[in-house]
Amino acid sequence: MSNNDFNERISAIEAKIKIKELVDNFAILGDQKKLKEQSLLFTEEGIVELYFNDQLASTLKGRKEIEDVFTAFTKTFETVYHFNGQHAITINGNKSTGIAYCLTVLVGEENGKKIKTTYGIRYQDEYVYETNQWLIAKRKSTFAWQDKEELGQ
Repeated sequence: MSNNDFNERISAIEAKIKIKELVDNFAILGDQKKLKEQSLLFTEEGIVELYFNDQLASTLKGRKEIEDVFTAFTKTFETVYHFNGQHAITINGNKSTGIAYCLTVLVGEENGKKIKTTYGIRYQDEYVYETNQWLIAKRKSTFAWQDKEELGQ
């Protein structure tokens, strides 16, 4: 193996680690309701498409709109928890794609009762390396299923 091949392989491994950290940080900041910081994980003109039941429900464009919509949504929940699962990443220079799976648990109140809503989400992402960091350029969030249950006292 030549030095160039070795260096390319190391660079690809480093990129995959950084992209996984990007997706994990998205989840952690969401759990902490730090939505301003979370929005900065997107490019300036980042796009988020939200799909429910395989139907496009909303398209968010730009950090400000992403922050505003995520803030309004999470405001109604006392607890937000993301559990990231498998994450497949394909590197192509300073651009990359990935598919990540996530369980998101939201706890809030409905009609005076504490309700836990769990979503199964698949993210289809496009990443770009700019300003010395990997960012999300586009995220297609497919909410594949949901489960609601009342939490016991």
